[in-house]
Amino acid sequence: MNDESYNLGLEKAKSQDYTAAIAQFTLAIANNPYFTSAYIHRGLAYYDSGAILQAVYDYTEALKIDESSMEAYYCRALARVALKNLPGALEDVDKAIRLNANYAPAYNLRGIIHRKQSCILEAIANFKKAAELYLKEKNAAQCQQCLDNIKQLQPPTTISPEVSSIPLPIISTEEYFIQLLQKAQNGKTREAIADIDWILKADPQDAQAYCYRGVVKCKMGNYREAIADFNQSLNLKFTDALVYRNRGKARFMIADYQGALNDFHKTIEIQPEDPLVYVARGNAYQKMGKYLDAMQDYEKALQLDPNYALAYYNRGLTYTLLEEMSNAILDYQKAASIYSEKEDWDNYQQVLNSLQKIHTSTPEIHQQKYEILRQRLLRKVGGHWEIAQRLIQQQEYNYPGMSQEWYLQRVIEEIESDRS
Repeated sequence: MNDESYNLGLEKAKSQDYTAAIAQFTLAIANNPYFTSAYIHRGLAYYDSGAILQAVYDYTEALKIDESSMEAYYCRALARVALKNLPGALEDVDKAIRLNANYAPAYNLRGIIHRKQSCILEAIANFKKAAELYLKEKNAAQCQQCLDNIKQLQPPTTISPEVSSIPLPIISTEEYFIQLLQKAQNGKTREAIADIDWILKADPQDAQAYCYRGVVKCKMGNYREAIADFNQSLNLKFTDALVYRNRGKARFMIADYQGALNDFHKTIEIQPEDPLVYVARGNAYQKMGKYLDAMQDYEKALQLDPNYALAYYNRGLTYTLLEEMSNAILDYQKAASIYSEKEDWDNYQQVLNSLQKIHTSTPEIHQQKYEILRQRLLRKVGGHWEIAQRLIQQQEYNYPGMSQEWYLQRVIEEIESDRS
């Protein structure tokens, strides 16, 4: 008789006839006072009908009969949240998780409770665990809901114990990624990568996540992997300046200077007032031996920011390659002064070292300039040095007494003129 009443109660609850459901569950309990499931489902019917206190009573009765009922603890936690009894709800959901460590709804509920208590670090950790479990269950909708909850919260890296009880503002997805970059900047690159990998596991089409993972991989020195991530981000139509600027940086680091140049061109189209990009493009020009183009970019960067030490430093380096040592010294001195004011002693020392080299390493500078021009000429003749030698010999015959760098530059200019 009790099973028949119980089953009828389930049917009535499914059709949202909660009054009839409660009557049937009550009949089942009268016939069997130790019917745990009848108490739990009568509690659910009370809960759905708005009678929250009666629901809590039934869940408590169920636990008196079976203190190992994970379902009863979880349901009572839900009811206690509705009654704003957050400490009681947290205690119940903790017990539910101890009884079943793979129950995704319990982690999700615990995340909600922590969020209501403004314990953001704990909330994010629980939403993340819930999302992982929902993902294993192939429950995409619930997994995405957990991801959305995380994106609405302040990342854990910004929380300090002193302010954990103060409600924090909701932030945007972009700010969330930026703070992941801050985590990487603080040396926690592997943690940042793990967080972004997890986001991509849940949503493989998140173009912004690919972009920021590429930025972190750049910081780790994994430039080819970073380029692959930037390419994927662009394939998914995330065409932010951040993608082009950082792909340009990665290409520069693997000596793909033309590719870097193309990316910096695109970045400047999108973000024409960023002095950093002009310095980056100037460095690419410099590596390609296009010193005048490099100088123009450094000067543009200094127009945008007259105290940009890196622009002075790189312009000084270019002056040394052009053998204009007095101008190089002035730029190095200006860069050193700015770094000194900022107490950036590492870069200050680097500038001083460059100044010292002007006085002690002039042959090295000539050799560096010769090698850059030589490599540039080799690319122009398809890597055939014997062709380059014949062209140089012709210039030596036509213009005797000039330096080797002069002859290399002359041959390059004639080849470029013939092709234009």
